[in-house]
Parts: sequence; structure tokens; C-alpha cells
Amino acid sequence: MTPSDRPGRIGGVDGVTDSPLDGLWWPGDHRGGALMTGTALLGAAVRVEQVWLDALVDVGAAPAGARADLGDLAGELDAAALSQASEAGGTFVMALVASLRAALRDSGRETAATWLHRGLTSQDVLDTAVLLCARDAVRAVRRELRAQAERLVVVVEEHRGTSVVARTLTQPAVPTTFGAKASGWLHGLLDADEALAALRWPVQLGGAAGTLSAVVELAGADGARALQRALPAGLGLEPAAPWHTRRTPVTRLGDAATTAADAWGRIANDVLALGRPEVGELRDGSAGGSSTMPHKANPTLAVLVRRAALAAPQLAATLHLAAAEQVDERADGGWHVEWQTLAQLLRRTVVAAGQASDLLRGLHVDAERMAARVEDGADAVLAEQRSMAALTGRPPAATYLGLVDDLVDEALARARTHEHPVNAQEDL
Repeated sequence: MTPSDRPGRIGGVDGVTDSPLDGLWWPGDHRGGALMTGTALLGAAVRVEQVWLDALVDVGAAPAGARADLGDLAGELDAAALSQASEAGGTFVMALVASLRAALRDSGRETAATWLHRGLTSQDVLDTAVLLCARDAVRAVRRELRAQAERLVVVVEEHRGTSVVARTLTQPAVPTTFGAKASGWLHGLLDADEALAALRWPVQLGGAAGTLSAVVELAGADGARALQRALPAGLGLEPAAPWHTRRTPVTRLGDAATTAADAWGRIANDVLALGRPEVGELRDGSAGGSSTMPHKANPTLAVLVRRAALAAPQLAATLHLAAAEQVDERADGGWHVEWQTLAQLLRRTVVAAGQASDLLRGLHVDAERMAARVEDGADAVLAEQRSMAALTGRPPAATYLGLVDDLVDEALARARTHEHPVNAQEDL
């Protein structure tokens, strides 16, 4: 085996990459921290098993001796072994349960080992764990969106009177203000935050075929209903009917993440277009260098944000295709393709969120250059005004900015009244 063939030690485990990406494949991945990683997923799955085992004891389905703290076992899990073992079962859950049961038995907790996972199916654990991980990622994105909106409010207020050429189909059209342009950015960010705020976080609990038959067999009908309440309550999720083959919670996640990427992409595109030296109205403060041309100041952050916006829709489309391919009571492949697709999409969204925040914080607006462009192109950008005035028989007005002040005020008012918390009980 040559050095290039050997598995690397990424994340401290031979041959295992904890992130679904990493900084070599996706520069900036470090911004994602532990979000949507294998470690996070394993931790969430253990948490689901813990809450379920506790609930079995609490409702009297399992004996008191089945109670056990799984937390001290989670740190001993062999991620590489679980990763390899997951191929045999199609998911890591069966290998995880086997590993936890073995650890419980080794420590003399045979009753806990016997009752661990009883009544659940692998999809219950995995879907619920994925949503727990996704919820953490969404919270991180919403924190960045809040900071971005606050920054844009300042920009809009500062530049509400800064004249700039409005361009349509890449060509100069009419005068506007940079405050009005930035108001459009601000609306996009608020739209994205509203889409993320509207997400639902339903627990997955259905048993082998979505009927909860095993749960009823273990606990009786009343006990099963109590367990239906206990699992989501213990995890901070919503009670829900089984959604094994109804993948709305996942597709909505993908759509909301893509909405955020769209909003950032629109900002990045403006920064890139207006930052060209021949335009020079905006400048990306990241100013990355060139390996061969020292004179260049590449707009690195804007480029990376645009990259994320270009990649997101295809991942969301895969989630929709997977949803359309669901069949029977649990699907064959349509479910399995979701996990890494969603992990990539949400982790990239977290990364792009941080990069977009830095882009906006460091953005330089050249108001003088903007005004000069309007003045230099006055004959062209005021052509529409002249034609409108001619129709009325009146001389052109002193300005041709329409209701931009009203539009700016509307954006600012929306931002100031926008609700940022994840929900009524929990702040970001």
C-alpha cells in the first residue's frame, strides 16, 4: 500500500471522517464544529435509547431493574467498528444496540440489556436522532441570521440615501439607493428565518410497520399511549403519527435550508458583480490572495457563499426524490439516501451562515463610486423618467426614486418586529 492509499487519521479514528465533508473538500467546514457529524448522530441515538428505556420503566412495561444510565457507555463506543458493522444492517442502529447491550451485560446489568430498544425499530431511532441533530444545526443557522439581519438594518439605515444605479439583465436601468438594494437582501434573510422557524420537530415512533404493535404487546394500549407521550417529552420533540414513509419533516428541512442558501447567494452575487474592479461599488472585506498574482484581492467569502447556494438545491431535490420513492410501510433505499444528503446540506448551510455573517460584517460600500456611476450614466438611467414626464406634459421631477423610502421603511419595520426565537419557550 502506498502512502496515498493509506486511510488517514481524520477525527482521531483511522479511516473515519467524522464530518460529512471536511475542510479539504469543502473549505470552511471547520465552522460546522460538531454539528451533523457522526459523533453527534451517535450521541443523539444513544439519547433516544436512554429516554425510551427510562419510559419503559416509568410506565411499568419494564421492571425497575432495567433502568440504567447509558451515558457512561456512549464514550466507549467504537465509531469505526459501528461504521463498518452498519453495512450488514443498512443502518448503524442495530450495531449500536448490540454494542450497548454487550456493554450493559459486561457491567452486570443484564435486565437493562434485555429491555434496551424493545418496542422500537431502527428507523424510529435513526429518524428521531437525525431530527435532534438537525434541530441543533437549524438553531445555529438562525443565530447567524439574526446577526446578519441586525447588521443589515445598520447598513440600510446608513445608506438609505446613497444613490446607486439599478441594473436589470446586467444593464443600467434607473436610479435607486443602496439602502433599497440592501432592503431586498434583508427581506431575503427574514424570509429564510421564517422558513426555518416554521419547521416542525416530530418524534418518530411506529415500531416495525408503523402500528406500534410491539409497544402495545409490551405495555398494553394505555401504556403504549403513555409511551407515545413520554418519548417526545423526554427529547423536547413533538408527538406525531409515524412518518416512516411520509417524509415531510425531512423535505421541509431541505427546503428551508435552501431558502437560506438562496438568500445568501443573492447577496454574494451582488457583492461579486458590484465588486469587479471596473464597477468597484462594493468590496468583500475577506480579500483572499492569489497564489500566482500578488496584485489580486479575491472576494473569497462571497465566492464560498455563492458555492453553497449553487450546491443546495440539488441536495434538496434528492430529498424530494427520496420522499417520492417511499413505498410500503418502510422504504427500500428511498430512506437510506436521505441521511448523508441531509447532513451535507445542513452542515453546508451552517458553514455558509457563518461565512455570510463575516461577509456582511466586512463589506465595504463605496458610496462615492456609486454616486459617480449614477452621475456618469445619468443620460441612460433617467431615460425612463423623461419618457414618463413627456406623457404627463410636466417637466421631470428633481429625483426619480419612486417610493424607495417607503420600501426601506417597510424592510426596517419588518426586521424590528421579526420574531427570532426558535419557539416561545426557548431563545436562540
